[in-house]
Amino acid sequence: MAEVKTTSETAAVQGNTRTTGADIAAGVLLVLVLGALTRFFDTQVPQWAADTPLKRVAKTIEYPVYAIAIGLIGNVVLGKLGLRDRLSAGFRTESFIKTGVVLLGASVNLKILVTAAAPAIVQALALITIVFGFTWWFGGVLGLDDKLRALLSSAVSICGVSAAIAAAGAVQARREQIAYAASLVIIFALPSIFLLPWLADLLGLSDAVAGAWIGGNIDTTAAVAAAGALAGEESLQIATIVKTTQNALIGLVAIALTAWFAFRVDRTPGAARPSLGEFWVRFPKFVLGFVAASIIGTLYLQSVDKKTGAAHIAIVNDLRTWFLILAFVSIGLEFSLRGLREAGWRPIAVFGSAVLVNLVAGLGLSVLLFRDFAA
Repeated sequence: MAEVKTTSETAAVQGNTRTTGADIAAGVLLVLVLGALTRFFDTQVPQWAADTPLKRVAKTIEYPVYAIAIGLIGNVVLGKLGLRDRLSAGFRTESFIKTGVVLLGASVNLKILVTAAAPAIVQALALITIVFGFTWWFGGVLGLDDKLRALLSSAVSICGVSAAIAAAGAVQARREQIAYAASLVIIFALPSIFLLPWLADLLGLSDAVAGAWIGGNIDTTAAVAAAGALAGEESLQIATIVKTTQNALIGLVAIALTAWFAFRVDRTPGAARPSLGEFWVRFPKFVLGFVAASIIGTLYLQSVDKKTGAAHIAIVNDLRTWFLILAFVSIGLEFSLRGLREAGWRPIAVFGSAVLVNLVAGLGLSVLLFRDFAA
């Protein structure tokens, strides 16, 4: 079996002999400051635009947009000052995202998914299978690296950056591949916030079908919430359930990818089958934290009254938002235009084509499963 190459942030930092503790601390501090600035804009811009024609737009722009934009501006400034490489060890995208994904699990109520969202489960399983399969196949046709194929396939078929991070841990992807996949998610998710509600209205879709279509197609939970709110309250509720169902499947996909890469992709011809120990080394452990948080959150909500449970889950969700803000800021700071040029047009073509397949397949499944849905 080929040697497993560790690409964790810790290993990357240790491999950079020029990195000092002060550099790492300064990098982390910069991310925290820019994260606080992101949260400020996220909360204040809607208030500033409240009495202007931009009110609706301001309310639909979510924190990933501000975070990425602020991170990119910081990226340019640091590049001009010659500090970007020196501080990059403190841009802990992987750590921030993993923590955010674990906290995401607390809001995934397994009881609701099993008892009240049967159509959402069917749609999520079918859509993930179709879109993941197409993306993996088309990425192979265009000759993409298998690890990048796994990241793009997971991101577009499940839940964007969170799924890409889970896949990255399973396949040992490079940090620049994670940043590239995350950038594509954001680029395609932003116009979807406005496009899908408009198309749903143009096609005369019911609220339930529109919500299922939005939840099954837009790749970030924040963008799903924004688009669902534009489509209406019932659409928002259905979109949230569908997206939550997809989020819950991150763990299964991570397990499948770990096994596939360990037993097939990274295994040299004639080598012995990898042991369970090697499988465990590759497996992204934070996925277990996601599952544990989901179980704990579900049991907790059963043990307290609805108001108390909602208040406490809201606290966890706010903490999750903070970690995701820091992750998106770090993505902006790490983003490399040279990396985009080197990757070329093929990943964009694969991701864009997969988005179109997702739209068509998602619409068909939404109509089939939710046309007679009654809340």
